[in-house]
Amino acid sequence: MNNFNMAEMFSKMQEMQEKVKESQAKLEQIQVEAEVGGGMVTVRANGHRKIMQLEIDESLLNEADKEMLEDLVIAGVNQALVKAEEAAQTEIQNTYKGMIPGGGIPGFDLSKFGL
Repeated sequence: MNNFNMAEMFSKMQEMQEKVKESQAKLEQIQVEAEVGGGMVTVRANGHRKIMQLEIDESLLNEADKEMLEDLVIAGVNQALVKAEEAAQTEIQNTYKGMIPGGGIPGFDLSKFGL
């Protein structure tokens, strides 16, 4: 017979909900930075993968460099978003590490959450 305890499962679920709220707040505080073009474009993003700041070197602010500037901004944004995703995954994994003994809750797939 299975020794699965419903009260324990609900307690773990409540604990997990609190951890999710804490993680969301921490993700807001995570800041990552990506520099492209030798530092000519710098992009900062948070753990929610939102761009917080964009810095463009003044040397790029002329009509002749418009296409290069556009390419650098795209590259910088994409690089910052990758770093933000990696930082968010690390934070989520750290939040839930060791929280669920035995590898998880029966029937509940945590792999979609990066766990």
